[in-house]
Amino acid sequence: MIEDDPFSSRPAIKPTAHEIGGDLSTLSEVEIEERIALLEAEIARLREALERKRSSRAAADAFFKR
Repeated sequence: MIEDDPFSSRPAIKPTAHEIGGDLSTLSEVEIEERIALLEAEIARLREALERKRSSRAAADAFFKR
């Protein structure tokens, strides 16, 4: 069976996550909005992790009086 056969009886599988630089032309407005929400949530998660690491570093620096 050909993997990219457009006449395949298997439904097309859409990616579950956003691929940076991926083709956006096949996405609907709703799908784009969903991806934006997903990416905004991920950005918030990354900022929280960064803040935790900075706090840990500051506490260590204060303890060792850098």
